[in-house]
Amino acid sequence: MTKVLKNYVGGAWIASDSAATTPVVNPATCETLAQVPEGTRSDVDKAVAAAKAAFNDWRSTPVMSRAQYMYRLKTLLEEHFEEFAKMVVEENGKTRDEARGEVRRGIENVDYATHVPSLIRGYKLEDVSSGIDETAERQPLGVFAAITPFNFPFMVPLWFLPMAITTGNTFVVKPSPQTPISMDLLFHVLEELDLPEGVVNLVHGGKEASMAVMEHPDVRGVSFVGSTPVAKIVYETCAKHGKRVQAQGGAKNYIAVMPDANMAASVANIMGSAFGGAGQRCLAGSVVVAVGDAYEPLKAELIKRASGLRVGYGLEETSQMGTVISGAARARIEKMIADGLTEGAQIALDGRGVKVDGFEQGSFVGPTILDGVEPDMNIAREEVFGPVLSIMRVPDFDAAVEVINRSHYGNAASIFTSSGKFAREFKYRVQAGNIGINVGVAAATASFPFGGQKDSFFGDLHGQGPDSIDFFTDRKIVIERWL
Repeated sequence: MTKVLKNYVGGAWIASDSAATTPVVNPATCETLAQVPEGTRSDVDKAVAAAKAAFNDWRSTPVMSRAQYMYRLKTLLEEHFEEFAKMVVEENGKTRDEARGEVRRGIENVDYATHVPSLIRGYKLEDVSSGIDETAERQPLGVFAAITPFNFPFMVPLWFLPMAITTGNTFVVKPSPQTPISMDLLFHVLEELDLPEGVVNLVHGGKEASMAVMEHPDVRGVSFVGSTPVAKIVYETCAKHGKRVQAQGGAKNYIAVMPDANMAASVANIMGSAFGGAGQRCLAGSVVVAVGDAYEPLKAELIKRASGLRVGYGLEETSQMGTVISGAARARIEKMIADGLTEGAQIALDGRGVKVDGFEQGSFVGPTILDGVEPDMNIAREEVFGPVLSIMRVPDFDAAVEVINRSHYGNAASIFTSSGKFAREFKYRVQAGNIGINVGVAAATASFPFGGQKDSFFGDLHGQGPDSIDFFTDRKIVIERWL
């Protein structure tokens, strides 16, 4: 019988109040890995109540002691490293190397949380007036929560959980019902830390559970990563209910390639950007803007490299690209390709209908390249979230910047060039929160905020880095005089 996942609430594994479940399916083998409950408002109520009850004791725990839990957590995650990577492959469809990279990035965020004792300090000024001193003290706020996506089931929750609890808050995670098992494994590891009951909590579910998190009066702030339409709902709902919110939305990331770029090195980087994770990354390069004479050699090299990528099951070490998340996602992606051709794009490399020996029913879409794409085409404007790369041709650098800035998204943009002038102009003028200079995936490390602008981010403070300290704490101003 397939395992039914449980919630982790108040230091104990408990069954959901809902009898309804959804299968968690390996997108390559079509095997059902587990059943995830369709969580209810009462499930969320229990988790938030446990977190609220734990808050006062936890916030008064010395910050150095809270940080020690992160040192121990990092050690445990290293011990279970391959187990986590394997599960990411099985429930998400990535290759093993991609999954290992995700787990490593998650651990980096745990490592960053060990620095909270030095990052959370306030500041003081003596004699702001005669005999009066003024201090700004950082304090945690209470219960925070994260609603996380399917595409990075291990890493994204760790953008938030380690910093939230090390700064003194308590936490609730609501993972994607498509990929919930990575968090189930993580919470079994967290259980080994012997954290006080209620400091960390896990609730499964879909829309009902998500709305309950956003509307709950005892949740002080919500972190979200997902599509732009949902991010807007999260932002509006949380704001309506007086919460702090950081909502990372979708993307349409452009990559400009100048004629002076090192073409072989540039295309090698673009391959990972466009087709890594089967294109299901918010930092995936989606449109290559070929500037002037870069077009012909760039197109030829892209087709050559992409056609040689080995598509297969992620647990096989020779696979260079895995599956998309589901059959429904495959159908949606293939429809967007067909619609792009109807709009006037030309197929340069067709990844539709790819079959992998032994995994014929798997949700595979091969690397796809569309040529002749114009800025007003839907395929150039909207997120595909699959291994589809569009080629757009422009005459010069200014035209490339104009095309990029026309996008209503602003998650990431990259340029490949050997010119310092063009590199500086690009990062100065392009309206995107993550900029790559000769880098295809402009992914912020744990000590820097993960950027995003326009319809790619809703909020004021981003995930990761110093922004996370500001998000998970408030400054209390103390003005004192002793007579």
